[in-house]
Amino acid sequence: MEKIKAAIIGSTGYAGEELTKILFNHKSVEVKYLTSKTYLDQKYSDIYQNFNSITDIICTDDNLDKISKETDVIFLALPHGIASKKVTKEVLYNSKVIDLGADFRLKDKEIYEKWYNVEHFSPELLNEAVYGLPEIYREKIKTARLIANPGCYTTCSILSIYPLVKNNLIDTNSIIIDAKSGVTGAGRGVNLGVHYCETNENIKAYKISSHRHTPEIEQELSFALNKKITLQFTPHLIPMNRGILATSYAKLNNGVTKKDIFDCYIEQYKNEKFVRILKENIYPETKWTKGTNFIDIGIFTDSRTNNVIISASIDNLVKGAAGQAVQNMNLLFNLDETEGLMTAGVFPA
Repeated sequence: MEKIKAAIIGSTGYAGEELTKILFNHKSVEVKYLTSKTYLDQKYSDIYQNFNSITDIICTDDNLDKISKETDVIFLALPHGIASKKVTKEVLYNSKVIDLGADFRLKDKEIYEKWYNVEHFSPELLNEAVYGLPEIYREKIKTARLIANPGCYTTCSILSIYPLVKNNLIDTNSIIIDAKSGVTGAGRGVNLGVHYCETNENIKAYKISSHRHTPEIEQELSFALNKKITLQFTPHLIPMNRGILATSYAKLNNGVTKKDIFDCYIEQYKNEKFVRILKENIYPETKWTKGTNFIDIGIFTDSRTNNVIISASIDNLVKGAAGQAVQNMNLLFNLDETEGLMTAGVFPA
């Protein structure tokens, strides 16, 4: 089989580097282009020394018209507001596009512009874009040209409580998601808030009631129940490099038992290679998903408060970004969905 020719636009950010690493270990892929504005014309292995003796590729500019004619798939690992300018129908005619950014995740242009405070330049593509959560949209992903790869908080949050919402087991007006992320979630750019002295020995909530992943979570859960859902989402920054832990709370509907809850999760995810439903009283920990494409989900109930509590962990750079993008690529090209991704991760790290 001829190898899939791939380009990574924005290859020198944290998600871009993780994606590059996965693709160089993917037996069905040839990485043809790595682009970077910051490190234009520099060898990738000079930027990331871990690529010494692996590649001599030099970072180029991101001319998508040219690149799309020479590749089968383009990964966009860019900040929000850029992809909607770059992705055109002509580009999609030539190559598949998997966007790791936010520009095509929300179906409503006005909601996107409100929460991201930027103009969307290709609203005609919003309905075509497929939300790239394989555990929910696998069949649609297989035939798509444009994949909107979900965010890290959203992947962890949606997969955590999707079965509860889909099966109408909870009061959807009571959903609260408390999520914590490592510092790589803020990107590789210079930002005072993520300097070592600002984050070490510290934990803080941020963007309370205003985080941009909120409407994305609400959109997908609303689709699950075919009903408008509004929820409370609060992110926290914790002093570690990578990983997300999301703990979600909701009131159980009348008559719902603990067995009902476990059964619906087992049924929903019984064939999912990257979803691990943990045994009773086992708690998800970020160290067990670090460097992997897995999500670990722990299920708990509190009879005193009639709450269900779902705790879940992922690696924000893998299942929350690059790994999921490769999972989507595997589906697009009719490959084994796990190819290049089935790893136990790194421990201790």
